[in-house]
Amino acid sequence: MGKIRVLIAKPGLDGHDRGALVISQALRDHGMEVIYTGLRQTPAQIAQAAVQEDVDVIGLSSLSGAHKSLFPKVIDALAERNASDIPVVGGGVIPGEDIPFLLEKGIKKVFTSGSSTEALASYIKQLIDPKEKKLESPTKIAHIGIAVNNIDEVLSFYTDSLGLKVEGVEEVSSEGVKVAFLKIGESRIELLEPIEETSAIKRFLDRKGEGIHHIALEVDELEERLSRLKSEGIPLINEEPKTGAHNSQVAFLHPKAANGVLFELCQHQENRGAE
Repeated sequence: MGKIRVLIAKPGLDGHDRGALVISQALRDHGMEVIYTGLRQTPAQIAQAAVQEDVDVIGLSSLSGAHKSLFPKVIDALAERNASDIPVVGGGVIPGEDIPFLLEKGIKKVFTSGSSTEALASYIKQLIDPKEKKLESPTKIAHIGIAVNNIDEVLSFYTDSLGLKVEGVEEVSSEGVKVAFLKIGESRIELLEPIEETSAIKRFLDRKGEGIHHIALEVDELEERLSRLKSEGIPLINEEPKTGAHNSQVAFLHPKAANGVLFELCQHQENRGAE
């Protein structure tokens, strides 16, 4: 396919467009053709420009707080012109509580004020370019890791009080920990006990005490995902996957990426396809 054509528009009465211009230039830097319609455009004008310019995607930017009214009107104006096949993404100053409403009204995705232009460009490429590998959302919480001083001393709470069953206990010598696996639905709780003074769990316990250490998400295409996260400026602890428990490939994101929460991404053998 040729260059991806993107229409960037600011519906309504926003007084400045510095952000829209930054986004436009960033998308051009990613090899896209960008048409910017300028300030104070009506939904009808935006939809008409999108049809006339034969664009692949529309990006709406709103700082004025009128997004709940204006964004759906753009969707309606496209439908009136038989152009509902043009996907619309939104961004700007949009509170989290408004996002479900906008998605329900037909906006494909909403990029909040903390989003990077790299993430926007990556999403548009996945959306439009058939050669671009599509990365699905994490499929489930694979497990929650809980740091404990001694598994045997805390296990009764999980097995007796909560009624969970122990699937197994194993030592992961590469990480210096002993792990107890407790199944809960499709997920697990993993109790992590340090068996070496140098283990990350020992350092965590010394610094913060017992408690939730990390949340693990089940994903596919782990290597590709790490590469894209790195390109988007997300700080990583592991830039390449490493071997985890149960024949899995795992990688940790830096807690700075999630306001102090340590996330692990894990891909199990059955999700890795033929390699």
